[in-house]
Amino acid sequence: MRLVFAGTPAPAVPTLERLVAGPHEVVGVVTRPPAPLGRKRVLTASPVAQAAARLGLPVIDAARLDERATAAIAALEPDLGVIVAYGGLVREPLLSLPEYGWINLHFSLLPAWRGAAPVQRALIAGDAVTGASVFQLVAELDAGDVFATVRRDVGAGETAGELLDALAVSGAELTAGVVDAIGARTAIATPQAGAPSFAPKLAIDDARLDWAQSTAAVDARFRGVTPEPGAFTEVGGARLKVLGARPFDGPANLAAGVARAEGRRILVGTADGAVELLRVQPAGRTPMGAADWWRGLGVDEAVAR
Repeated sequence: MRLVFAGTPAPAVPTLERLVAGPHEVVGVVTRPPAPLGRKRVLTASPVAQAAARLGLPVIDAARLDERATAAIAALEPDLGVIVAYGGLVREPLLSLPEYGWINLHFSLLPAWRGAAPVQRALIAGDAVTGASVFQLVAELDAGDVFATVRRDVGAGETAGELLDALAVSGAELTAGVVDAIGARTAIATPQAGAPSFAPKLAIDDARLDWAQSTAAVDARFRGVTPEPGAFTEVGGARLKVLGARPFDGPANLAAGVARAEGRRILVGTADGAVELLRVQPAGRTPMGAADWWRGLGVDEAVAR
């Protein structure tokens, strides 16, 4: 088959690479345009665009899948569209343009966590098992019939970034298998069963750690928002990024939000225990060990909010 691939961030790259290595022809890649990154706001091509250039594939830069993008895709005469985290909606007439429509790799066990941030929301909710699904794209958000899924236990201490990296690899194999089955006319999709849950994009304030919650809830929030948008708290009115943290497994006589050094361990109290800060980044400074940051404060106790 002739495939057109749409994706933007790094987790979409393994699927593109896997499809290029398979028996079908990837005739074009659709991705969002270069965006300014870093402190210097350097205009940078998306990870998918960079992979496409390395693989020698033509690229269609499109902030939206509008008439211009639809015409460019139509000119490629694709039999099937494959989309992984492109970052935009596929509407008619583009939705029905390929003979076999579009399939989507989504990083959840649908109908759980439909939306833009499925891995992050699953971790914040404390899910012990997650996975990926390949489904037929329809007009309703992430609601199409499912061809295949892969399940994965959430590892202890695993962050959203680590989990997404793992699912990107297993999801690439899952997607390639579905593409092969569609090409062989043996693919079977089944309707999603059960009540859906939703995973809207995370805002910056979703990354604030609430020390009035339980240790488990604070840990789940930290892992769910790491590395993006990045966990933070405020100490002495200044924002402090929390780059590394873990539940403290010993006794801690700390009120919720009170930070104190116990030896070289920097602890912050929660509703039922404490979290140990491992690595932090104060505003305007480089990342550092939590003990080094604490020494610089020069206090016995502080309050995190």
